[in-house]
Amino acid sequence: MKVELLDSTIREGEQSPNVSFNVNQKIEIVKSVDSFGVDFIELGHPAVSPDVWEAIDQISNIKTRAKKLIHGRATKSDINDASTFNVEWIGIFFGTSDLSLKHKFGNLSNEKALNHIKESIYYAKSKNFKLRFTAEDATRTDQSFLIEVAKCAQASGADRFSIADTVGVLTPESTKKLINTIKKEIDIPIHIHCHNDFGLATANALSALLAGAQTVDVTVNGLGERSGIPPLAEICLALKEIYKVNNDWDLKNLYKLSNKIEKMSGIFNSENRPIVGKNAFTHKAGLHSRAVLKNPKTYESFPPEIIGRDRYITIDKYSGQDALKSRLKELKIIVNEEDLKKILIEIKSQPEKRKINDLELLEIADEILKSNIKIYIPTEVEAIVNMELDNAIYTTRITRWLMSLSQLKDVYEVAGDYDIVAHIKAKSIKELNSLIEEFRVKEGIKRTHTRPILKGYSN
Repeated sequence: MKVELLDSTIREGEQSPNVSFNVNQKIEIVKSVDSFGVDFIELGHPAVSPDVWEAIDQISNIKTRAKKLIHGRATKSDINDASTFNVEWIGIFFGTSDLSLKHKFGNLSNEKALNHIKESIYYAKSKNFKLRFTAEDATRTDQSFLIEVAKCAQASGADRFSIADTVGVLTPESTKKLINTIKKEIDIPIHIHCHNDFGLATANALSALLAGAQTVDVTVNGLGERSGIPPLAEICLALKEIYKVNNDWDLKNLYKLSNKIEKMSGIFNSENRPIVGKNAFTHKAGLHSRAVLKNPKTYESFPPEIIGRDRYITIDKYSGQDALKSRLKELKIIVNEEDLKKILIEIKSQPEKRKINDLELLEIADEILKSNIKIYIPTEVEAIVNMELDNAIYTTRITRWLMSLSQLKDVYEVAGDYDIVAHIKAKSIKELNSLIEEFRVKEGIKRTHTRPILKGYSN
């Protein structure tokens, strides 16, 4: 199976709501996805805004392994814009469904639509472009007309034909049928552009490749209009691990690339997102953890190390002795079987704890092993905690997490040496200390400064 990846992070990805990359960020993204090993990079639509134009201008002069492609409408003005840059490929699109012809183009007839497509391709080819023609909303286009469009594009000189599932209505079964049908009618390579409105984008894209499509559009973290398009990570790992497709993708840096785009876009992966989500290699249930400690293959379809990640076994009421013993050993605490059982009983007696972090585990172990010094703990305490975040971390992500904690009374985003100020009301110094330690180990929080409240005043 011949497979090509077209990365559209700085074009389709920037069409995600509330996302805007600056020029330097786009340059960094292009260099990163090119180093990763994609085959095409879609640079953007010059007519959108001056900064998009500026980014395309600068990126067009950067040497890349990947082919660079400018996105635009099937119009002379957009083609003229693209011709001002040092880019070999252009991708022009035109809506072909009845909905598009009626509502976007004012009841344009099929005959006039075909003529427009032909003339646009002729004009772009006269500018010496290599050209990908995209039938927008192809999957809601009458199939007989879509075949006419594909044949027209090829006859007019298009080098590639792209099928856009613009509103994500394909299924893996219908994708296979559609690609097989179009492939019988044209000889040029077929691209597939799937949207994720029903959560089927990755499955549909893989189905298209298996049916004979050559190129699939992806973005890092699946960014894109509405629910996005297939994520780079899901497509690459499925192709490598399930379909055994040979490639030279730099999978070791995939997780770093995902994290970089999280920070640049401000859109963060859900914890259970496949491959790059926080929980993708986290094991919880006792039987699972015990098996993973013996042989990770028992509950992992591929090792996290190939994408630059580590596995993690969480400790909570579901944990078994093997997982607990392993974690304690990592913390350089050696216990006998009797004490191990006592520690586990204590953990399981705290079902309200979603997770026992290492500091809490150390405290429990000290209590059981009698290695701690007892102190008097007041019944209630309030404090103000200032937090400085890591550079480029999305502040609202941390504030939202803080507000989910029951001890938080108020949270403020502020200017100055710190980024966040939190007002905490804890039941005890012990609870306050536990909470502050959790802040200190929380990814994204660089440092904290805590001040206990001695008195409060109000009008």
